[in-house]
Amino acid sequence: AAGPSCLLALVFLAVLLPGGAPLLQASQTWTLLKVQQLLGRPPALRHWRRTTDFCGGGGTVAPSASVVCYGDTVTQLHIAGDAGGAPPLPLNFSLGALVTTLSRLPDLKVLTLSGLGLWGPLPGKLERLAGLEIVNMSRNYLYGPIPRGLSRLQGLQTLILDDNMIGGEVPGWVGTALPALAVLSLRNNSLAGTVPESLGRAPSLRSLVLASNNLSGNLPDMRGLASLQVLDVGGNSLGPAFPRLGRKVASVVLSRNKFTGGLPAAELSSFYLLEHLDVSLNRFVGPFPPALLSLPSLQYLSIAGNRFTGALSDKVPCGDNLRLVDLSSNLLMGSVPACLRPGGKPATVVLSSENCLDRGDGSQHPSPFCQNQALAVGIVPRHNEKKKVSRHAGFIAGIVMAVLVAVSLVGAMAFFAVKKMTMEGAKTRPSATLMEDHTSTSSAYPSKLFADARYISQTVKLGALGIPPYRSFSLVELEAATNNFANSCLLGQDSYGEMYLGKLSNGASVTIRSLKVKRNQSSQSFNRHIETISRLRHRHLVSALGHCFEYDLDDSTVTQLYLVFEYVQNGNLRSRISHGTEGRKLTWGQRISAAIGVAKGIQFLHGGIIPGLFGNNLRISNILLDQNHVAKIGSYNIPILGEAAKSEGGAGSRHQTDRYIQARCSATRSIYLISG
Repeated sequence: AAGPSCLLALVFLAVLLPGGAPLLQASQTWTLLKVQQLLGRPPALRHWRRTTDFCGGGGTVAPSASVVCYGDTVTQLHIAGDAGGAPPLPLNFSLGALVTTLSRLPDLKVLTLSGLGLWGPLPGKLERLAGLEIVNMSRNYLYGPIPRGLSRLQGLQTLILDDNMIGGEVPGWVGTALPALAVLSLRNNSLAGTVPESLGRAPSLRSLVLASNNLSGNLPDMRGLASLQVLDVGGNSLGPAFPRLGRKVASVVLSRNKFTGGLPAAELSSFYLLEHLDVSLNRFVGPFPPALLSLPSLQYLSIAGNRFTGALSDKVPCGDNLRLVDLSSNLLMGSVPACLRPGGKPATVVLSSENCLDRGDGSQHPSPFCQNQALAVGIVPRHNEKKKVSRHAGFIAGIVMAVLVAVSLVGAMAFFAVKKMTMEGAKTRPSATLMEDHTSTSSAYPSKLFADARYISQTVKLGALGIPPYRSFSLVELEAATNNFANSCLLGQDSYGEMYLGKLSNGASVTIRSLKVKRNQSSQSFNRHIETISRLRHRHLVSALGHCFEYDLDDSTVTQLYLVFEYVQNGNLRSRISHGTEGRKLTWGQRISAAIGVAKGIQFLHGGIIPGLFGNNLRISNILLDQNHVAKIGSYNIPILGEAAKSEGGAGSRHQTDRYIQARCSATRSIYLISG
């Protein structure tokens, strides 16, 4: 009886002792040593020998190297370099040979080759490792597109290729050919193009990380991703629409993109599992939804560096888990909610500088700053846009007909008045000193000038017929109109900036004047000029349609001013009189009509606005014609450019500075001359 008992004890001990662990197949031991050789014997693998018991833990040096076996075959291989990465492997290194060697591990499910200096295009041969479920090849020097061969890894659940040089686009098959894919991380690569719509149909996707690439356009609709918890797309050029997400999302990072418009408050308020929300350094505008602060799971919230408006209240509630709130560099007013003050939540860090809040610590702008900024970027509607059109169409038609007759008389009178002024010469022309006195203060204008201005202002509505209302443009609109200010849309440039040909979303062609401005100026300092420019609208002027401010996100100062004018493309008066080909020369009737139109435009510039604009250096080549042969003055004195010339060249260079930009478009050969 003792014999069988002793035999059973020996078998039991053989199983428990290390020597009883199954040995790795000899062929797979050879494969691991070959991998060591191909990787240049990195420090993490220097202890590997032929006698190493890989399945017994002999090949593991945590956390740099690890081999996991099931029975006598390798199922997991982890090899990681230092945290700072490794230099590229020698020129004789072959990534294809490494993958071919790894294919001799048929049961390999988890592969980590991180920070080892691997270089070369990611090989499609990875499909030979058909059992792979997790692949991590981050912090290397991989380049080229993601190969189609990866789509054949039907069991792939995690793909991490962070911190490489992967290029091309995110493949469209990622969302459909890999049904088990749960984690896709391609952070800090060189991917371009748009995010494919198929990613919105990936059935198992839980984490999508595409941060720090060159992606653009809107994100796909991801409301159908029931498992999505993490979305990180910061540091791209995505936008302008806020992404559509499922309600189970826990972390959303959209920072450093081109998202604009307002936040979808109703949608975000239903994200009860949301813990991390970062929309900083975008172009969001409109009211900040305070309901975000009360989301029950939210721990981190950053809206810094946008143009959010609204008045915060002491009574805004906060969630219990908030740890950091960054409201800085917006246009918020009111006071910081009581729940975010030191006495309310001691463990919560709150950043709120560069707003207009009632803090009294010198970190805020005055309240008018935020009001003016909101008005300048079109967040606050102008009062005159709220005026309603009369319902009595017949009455309006009668008024228009009466005004037409009146303006015809005014045009004829203006024509003869300008002719008379020209004959009288300098004796009747106001002196430069007088004009400077007039521009210094409104009280210096004689009552007759006010009367003339009021009279001519009655014809402004008629003169502006067919011209869209003046408004504030967003930078996103102008970028879309000029294909992101592409060189193909550049008409010309001078010392003040550039001029571009743009096409608005409604199909209207415009010219966009980009002006350099002095540093440390707020939009408030431009209000006087914008008010004048907004009135430069007449049937016989190349009229102003709007403006746009671009801001420095650090100090909220204006870095660029864009002026938008109508685009006139039917040549100039000189070319249609003396240089035009047969069939394009103006008839005598058209020439007289053009002369009358010019007289009307001059009369408007001199007396239709206060202060009037003089010294416009009018030339026949500066008179442009639209498609109906209506004459438009394309060169007039924009005050803001005159001040720029004075600040750069001194007062004595005011009339010496070259104040014209000659912009030629090869398609139309039209010339725009906008005076400084």
